[in-house]
Amino acid sequence: MPDAFTVLWTHDTCRALRKEGRVGERPPVAYSGVHTSRPAWSGARAGDEVYALHVNRYEVFVVSRMRVTDMERQDCCGAAPASWQDSGFPGHGDWSMLGADDCGATAVHVDATPVRFDVPVPGELLERLTWRNRRGQTRVLKHVVDGRLERSISLQGFYRLTSESADELAELVDGGDAAT
Repeated sequence: MPDAFTVLWTHDTCRALRKEGRVGERPPVAYSGVHTSRPAWSGARAGDEVYALHVNRYEVFVVSRMRVTDMERQDCCGAAPASWQDSGFPGHGDWSMLGADDCGATAVHVDATPVRFDVPVPGELLERLTWRNRRGQTRVLKHVVDGRLERSISLQGFYRLTSESADELAELVDGGDAAT
């Protein structure tokens, strides 16, 4: 059975998506990295789902649901950089704001829902979302007050959702996204 994860997209990433006109488009690729701004997608495999989240004014939004199709560099990525000055993935230049040129970036090919910023996670769902680690220990978000996320620190990273929370996020996305 596939797993589901969350990853937090920063304000800079989301601002760049808007500026480059990517809202409403489906990203073909995302990037795993080695820095907290672009965390490693460790544990993800083909078939797993990743929910890209964004926090804006204490509210959490699902920006896109991505199903991992491949985690290897493909021909569509373009030529590997010959020097540090070259683009890491010139074939995906339209989506470089997702981390193509970040430190240690690796391509993760995805089948994704369109990028959007109008699917808020309701406060009551936010309070019960649960993640689990490899040892089976679970945790909920810290800093949720009255259905609002006061600090995003516990979302920063790449975390595995419990199956119940994954089902609830899937229902939220499917209910709020007639385009998929």
